[in-house]
Amino acid sequence: MDRDTVTTLLLDLLARTALTLPRLRELSPAELNSHPGGHPNSPAWLLWHTGREIDMQLAHLSGGAEVWEEFRERVGLGEIGDTLGYGHSHTEAASVQVEDFTVLIEYIGATLGAAHQYISGVSDWGEIIDTYDGEPITRHVRMTSILIDAIEHLAQVAYIAGMPSVLS
Repeated sequence: MDRDTVTTLLLDLLARTALTLPRLRELSPAELNSHPGGHPNSPAWLLWHTGREIDMQLAHLSGGAEVWEEFRERVGLGEIGDTLGYGHSHTEAASVQVEDFTVLIEYIGATLGAAHQYISGVSDWGEIIDTYDGEPITRHVRMTSILIDAIEHLAQVAYIAGMPSVLS
């Protein structure tokens, strides 16, 4: 696939990801930090992790700084906030307690803005940047994976937020 086609497809996927943010019902602090069904990942964790997974991977791809630097204090998670979240123990995941829904949405929005800038400037989507199980991973594949992961986590929050009776 040529560069312009890949860029167009990724910008479309990015736009679809961004469209989910204003459609999420605002959650109260109690709802945000609830653990439906006793699951360790609360809506706050899912939102925070969405931003972190975009941010950390994008910084690695671009060689730039993480957007997190601008949000660390506002989100107020301390050291656990600097992690990715993948592989968190139940205790670590439960420690992600955020009182402000809006700051999480703003963080994700800022990471998506950084992703837009990155996607618009990539010249070689076919460049192999990593391997997974011995198979090459291209920039195109990695960026697609980042955005699909974000969509999946945002969809989980939307699903939970649509069932207020499970939030307690």
